[in-house]
Amino acid sequence: MFNRFRRCYFIKRRCEKNNEYLLNCQKNCNRETLNINEIDYNALLQKVKDGGILIDVRTRQEFLEGHLEGAILIPYYEIRKKIVNIIPTKEQCIVLYCQNGGRSVKAYEVLKKIGYSNLYNLKGGLEVISYS
Repeated sequence: MFNRFRRCYFIKRRCEKNNEYLLNCQKNCNRETLNINEIDYNALLQKVKDGGILIDVRTRQEFLEGHLEGAILIPYYEIRKKIVNIIPTKEQCIVLYCQNGGRSVKAYEVLKKIGYSNLYNLKGGLEVISYS
């Protein structure tokens, strides 16, 4: 016999009140709803210009194949253990991105849970930039 782990699957929907994305658990497992501050590429550039830190949460190989100028690589599966050493101030503006937005949402959730409060996610990831 083996253990079966209960997985939590999120659905993404827009909040009617403020038009932000919300993630809701489909299995009603009492996980919190997470408000995601999603921004487009122009807003990302402005946040970085204003002192925000840009974090690429893709793998090292993906990062080496190409990344946004000024981005710091912290793969999403390492973000919990590495972020405090790189960005100790939890109020610092952080902009996350990945290839299509999925991994950066996971990283966003981790950072929010450990107390980072000024977070943004590039809506649609790099795929949106390459097609525009």
